[in-house]
Amino acid sequence: MAALSPLAGAAAPVGAAARAGFKVYVGGYAPHCEGLYGFVADPATGHLRPAGLTPNPHSPSWLQADPRQPGLLYTANEGGGSVHVYRQQADGTLQLLQSLPSGGQGPVHLSLHPSAAFAFVPHYGSADLAVLRRAADGRLSAVGLHPSCNRSQAEDCRPGPDRAAKAPPGSYAISGHEAPHMHMALSSPDGRWVLASDLGRDRLAVWPFNPETGALGARQDLALSPGAGPRHFVFHPRDAAQLYLLNEEASTLAWLQLEPQSGRLSQCLEISALPEGFAGTNFASDLIASADGRFLYALNRLHDSIAVFALAADGTPRLLTHEWTRGSYPRSARFSPCGRWFYVCNQRSDHVAVFAVDAATGLPRFAGQYVPVPSPACAEVMAGA
Repeated sequence: MAALSPLAGAAAPVGAAARAGFKVYVGGYAPHCEGLYGFVADPATGHLRPAGLTPNPHSPSWLQADPRQPGLLYTANEGGGSVHVYRQQADGTLQLLQSLPSGGQGPVHLSLHPSAAFAFVPHYGSADLAVLRRAADGRLSAVGLHPSCNRSQAEDCRPGPDRAAKAPPGSYAISGHEAPHMHMALSSPDGRWVLASDLGRDRLAVWPFNPETGALGARQDLALSPGAGPRHFVFHPRDAAQLYLLNEEASTLAWLQLEPQSGRLSQCLEISALPEGFAGTNFASDLIASADGRFLYALNRLHDSIAVFALAADGTPRLLTHEWTRGSYPRSARFSPCGRWFYVCNQRSDHVAVFAVDAATGLPRFAGQYVPVPSPACAEVMAGA
């Protein structure tokens, strides 16, 4: 394992980056959520001001901006089995460019290849991964659909146990282990591999990726702790060979290594995302890395907390503390472009809570605003004020 360079304490955001305006869009679950809620952010306070609603009755539960083509926004519509492509207008409103079937049942995530014109959409319901090609204007077309397991082999598709081996005592976090369920897909930073978590099978899959055709090669899997329920994962911002995986049912963080030539995965460590001595049920959800690679932020549903992890110079995670999300059932979160503001979607309490993050310590504190959004599932940040 390659050691990371020591990371000095990050300074607080200053200059143009901290003053630049930006917008936040939030999607969620129908029937309460009616589409994409737009907000203008005050870069000095992080507070959000309502800026219109783009109708979408199909539960846009995941949003992804396109860093290669500013102004483009993609949504995975979990309730409609579809993907939408939007273009941001000068006034911040969203114009629908395209709606197309996602290729499976229950699309729950969407990510973009870092250097080639492809998108990846995993499906929770049908447990398969859609590869979509992006045209020059951002529109999408289907390339292929890849199951998370070999359906002709019952052993390969057998789900894991209901109860996670490393869950807290008394946990009834047992949903999702009746069948395979793909939850997230992401390409490696070098673009050579595509990874996807299968919550039902307790596995993380890896495929080699052809950036010319969009084809995936032969799949290999990493088996995780029994019943863990792998959900979201992130690569280390400073070392693409290291990644971190949040297990929904076990409420644990796994530290993994990816061998860049073979695509082989290995696990180094698995630690709890909950306080020492916690007992009962919790469902871990989203995982976010700070841009400087010094901290990780994991969301806990039912414990309703942000678990803050420090990353050592070699990548080892260490749990620092927990911060109350100021709401119920935090499903996802996003940083502002400058990294100062942190937006948490509290699904069951129908609001987004705004936090300020100290760049030196990595600790979040409530910034004094609750933003009403019905059943919010995901927020995305885009430039422009």
